[in-house]
Amino acid sequence: MNLKKIYFITVITGYIALASGDLHAELPVSLGAGDVQRNAPVSTLGVIPNNNGKSLTTPVAWGSAYGSLFAGVGIVSRGPYVHGPAFTNNVGDGGAVVGLGIGNPIEFVGFQAALSSYDLSTFGRYGMSFQLHRQLGSANAIAIGAQNIMLSSGTDSVPSYYIVYSQGVLAAPFINKANGTTRFHYSIGVGNGEYSEKTQLDLDTGKGSKGTYVFGNVAYELFNSFNVITDWNGINLNAGVSKIFYIDKIPLAITAGVVDLTGFSGDGVRFMFGVGTGINL
Repeated sequence: MNLKKIYFITVITGYIALASGDLHAELPVSLGAGDVQRNAPVSTLGVIPNNNGKSLTTPVAWGSAYGSLFAGVGIVSRGPYVHGPAFTNNVGDGGAVVGLGIGNPIEFVGFQAALSSYDLSTFGRYGMSFQLHRQLGSANAIAIGAQNIMLSSGTDSVPSYYIVYSQGVLAAPFINKANGTTRFHYSIGVGNGEYSEKTQLDLDTGKGSKGTYVFGNVAYELFNSFNVITDWNGINLNAGVSKIFYIDKIPLAITAGVVDLTGFSGDGVRFMFGVGTGINL
């Protein structure tokens, strides 16, 4: 099972970085009278995104930084065009990722690097992902990245390059006055590789060979530490949820969802689940 078949592994780096709180460690929070008076104007200075997962299969521009480590593992119920009992005979499988974030994206630039294992049943299929990210102001950022830079053979994953812009909506109804975070977030980006290239089986079954190159995601916090998410990865539509738990102040990010909701690729809906954590060095 390769990274192209378990898209969400490419995104674990994004929500684990946010779960660890590293990115916003130096951002001030200024809510003005909003803390005291519910209907008073709320200053958007220093408002930050919430720390829950914001995507299932697409990048976000908020990344890991400040010397932080993150790790995660994910599974998918089956691969496209493969049927049978899940997690037997390679019908269902998963992948894992470990990574490091350094730099200061507020004053300069942040950089994260991740090593991914594309197959939990057969070790030996590895690749790297990289992202440079920069804060532009309150709750928004921009990033460029590269994925599937292969270190081994035996996978049909292709190198993918992208640029993405992420924004937390700063309108008063979407600001959590208690902690200075936004509830509503979106990202829009453009990329090649896995954001534009369909598989040979898609082509053989009349689904075409090209995606849209454009991808995006939307996440909304229904209640504290619980986001509902939808994203378009250039190939197909996906939906899910993400929630942060804390164990002795260590964040545990859990994301679950359904992928391939449309008929533009694959052969039906599949289920995914991911979990990970991040710490400051």
